Amino acid sequence: MLELKDVCFTIQKDGEPLNLVDHASLKIPRGHFMAIVGPSGCGKTTLLKTIAGLNPESDGSLWWNGRNLSEDGDLEPWEIGYVPQFSIAYDQLTVDESIEAATRLRVKTKNAEDLDARIDRVLEETGLAPIADRPVSVLSGGQKRRLGLAMELVSHPKLLLCDEVTSGLDPRSEREIVNLLHDISRKEGRIVLSVTHSLAHLELYDSILVLHEGRVAYHGTPEQLTHYFSVDHTELVYPQLAKQASEKWRSSWLKHSETYYAKLERNRQKLYDQGLLELPADELEIEEDEEEQATPEDETRSPGLLSQFKTLLGRRMRIFFRDRGQVFLQLAILICFPLLVVLFSPRANENMRKFTDGSGSTLQQKLEEQAGVQEDRLKVGSAVSGIIMFQVVLLSLMGSNNAAREIAGERQILEKEKFGGVSPLAYLSSKVVFLSGLILIQSLWMAGFVELFWSFEGDFAQHAIFLILVNAAMTAICLGISSLMRTAEKASLLSVYLVGFQLPLSGAVLALPEKIEPLTRPFISAYWAWSGSVDSLSGQYRSALASISETQISSVNLCFFVLLIHITLGLIASWVGTSRPQWEH
Repeated sequence: MLELKDVCFTIQKDGEPLNLVDHASLKIPRGHFMAIVGPSGCGKTTLLKTIAGLNPESDGSLWWNGRNLSEDGDLEPWEIGYVPQFSIAYDQLTVDESIEAATRLRVKTKNAEDLDARIDRVLEETGLAPIADRPVSVLSGGQKRRLGLAMELVSHPKLLLCDEVTSGLDPRSEREIVNLLHDISRKEGRIVLSVTHSLAHLELYDSILVLHEGRVAYHGTPEQLTHYFSVDHTELVYPQLAKQASEKWRSSWLKHSETYYAKLERNRQKLYDQGLLELPADELEIEEDEEEQATPEDETRSPGLLSQFKTLLGRRMRIFFRDRGQVFLQLAILICFPLLVVLFSPRANENMRKFTDGSGSTLQQKLEEQAGVQEDRLKVGSAVSGIIMFQVVLLSLMGSNNAAREIAGERQILEKEKFGGVSPLAYLSSKVVFLSGLILIQSLWMAGFVELFWSFEGDFAQHAIFLILVNAAMTAICLGISSLMRTAEKASLLSVYLVGFQLPLSGAVLALPEKIEPLTRPFISAYWAWSGSVDSLSGQYRSALASISETQISSVNLCFFVLLIHITLGLIASWVGTSRPQWEH
């Protein structure tokens, strides 16, 4: 049994406390299907999230089979299922792949046969078996709602919470979903609570909970609803609610609640006697002694960190290669960006052939040759600095493109999967490994391709390492931004701004004022990668570059250390953003 005892959820509005859920008390037996209805803004979704543990109750307590959840901790992830209004599946996957990933992330299966059995069971239970191989992107609204239910049923949850799962559906699809939820509630003593704005198909529910301004106005059978509110049709319930204050409705309900609960219990017993309600074997023991906690029928357990990591990484790789737009973009960047850098290489190579320290026999010839040498120094230095900085900035842009939308773009799915037991560490680790592959491919290709057209005079390995580091630094920082932002648009915009400031604030093109330089330089990854690469050049190249730049070149060790700090700070920000709950309210 699920029981709420004077549960409140309070927020601060204009400095004053406001109860969005106000002393809600109700009892919901096992094997029960309940609708939560009420006018817009009455607290339906807020109550559901409070039951789910997403909104910590400000007062009162929630009880599950005699266990005080407020004191003894929330339900285990496998015990509860939460189906939000938004889609929790990736368009690039098929129905079967989506359910398989959900199973691997939520349930520790014994073997491949156990995994297949769970997948087949929920496919049949939700009517998705005929379209198991169909991509999520082509599913109808009703089919996506069924898929959301299927992904929650893989762990055999005893409490299933559904938030507006019929919203936006046509009448036929809506009735199909309500019938499906009704059937699900009849198995294994499962409680199904469904928030809905619709007053259609109420006869399919065991009970109706009516909320008004966060207070319970009614909780009883569907057939008694119109009688209680003294109306002829259910459509008139909401106008009737508005005729008196919510506190009066609450007081009225408290006076009559025992009578209506007795009717609910008689209906429930009748269903059980007729064999229409399936209850677990421990049902009688729980009712006789509510302090005794139920033992799950099956040994459902959450998978380990490594198992979740492998599933998340495999899913991310599959999604990447099936997203043709993303693959095309990555290939275009991989090809076009190095080509842009190569445009500078002929000039640098030509100048290198003229770069000599030869001296003439006369003073005039010596002066002319020295002037020519100085002119060649300026040209070589400008070309070399430009090539290196162009590589650095373009790789920074690649890093931004890699990570800006990586977490923010799937924020809702992440929050839902964390609720289902997915470890934030496993999730973030899968992102880091996936992005590390992109970083290595992009950086090494940039370094190697440019080397084919411009012979790097110096330590090429050191130069390649700094190209990897600047890409990694910008990827990590933008991943942190992505994890902290609520929307992909905000994360992308901030990441673009960050890359845009790299070139002017690096000082590689134009030296910064002495007062500004110490303040900005520690935060500019492009400077440290440029400086580290310049430090790896041969003596004549460094001499040429020094002749055109007033910016101080830092030691290679310092550059390496600072870029590692940038990467570390980006990963810390990513961890904070990934771990912090960011449900949309």
